[in-house]
Amino acid sequence: MKLVKIFAVLGIIVLLSAWLIGRYLGPDDLSGCAELKPSADTNCGPADVIVAVSGGDTNARVDEAIRLYKLGWAPTLIFSGAAADKSGPSNAAVMKQRAINAGVVASAIIVEELSESTDQNAKQTTSIFIERGLKNAIIVTSPYHQRRAMLEFERRAPSVTIRAHPTTSDTQWSAWWWLTPNGWWVAIAELGASLALSMGVVGR
Repeated sequence: MKLVKIFAVLGIIVLLSAWLIGRYLGPDDLSGCAELKPSADTNCGPADVIVAVSGGDTNARVDEAIRLYKLGWAPTLIFSGAAADKSGPSNAAVMKQRAINAGVVASAIIVEELSESTDQNAKQTTSIFIERGLKNAIIVTSPYHQRRAMLEFERRAPSVTIRAHPTTSDTQWSAWWWLTPNGWWVAIAELGASLALSMGVVGR
């Protein structure tokens, strides 16, 4: 009986830890917006731009950014990411083509093709914010990566209002991530990097 109680307590600890970690890593500033549509409400007002960074399930990130664009959240999309294979097109260029194939006009898309890390995504994209006078941005990435991306963008672009919105479907992350060793590996790595950033340690 004692052993059963011990396992029950451990199970509760694991579940609570997973819930807290998941909530921390994947903030969603648009979660309270009715039917995910922009409105006059401060937290649900439209942005100047939607930014999707490559990496992980890039297609899911692009598709979620496209969905926000079509719902009227912003008139401009920025796709950020260098080429994974240097002999081929950049991730940003591939993302742009996927958006065009989905019906987004090319003139609404900006590509940032130099970034090879989250820190660089934020740094290079901030240059575009400054150049174009963009003051309000929504950052789209995978749930496990959302907190770290937000911290990097807020660090690089302190004068820009940054809101988070992670993908709703992602091949590398799900509500059941805590049931796999890889899920815990990713979660702990992102948690450590995010906490380091929040304490002022330069990101990667």
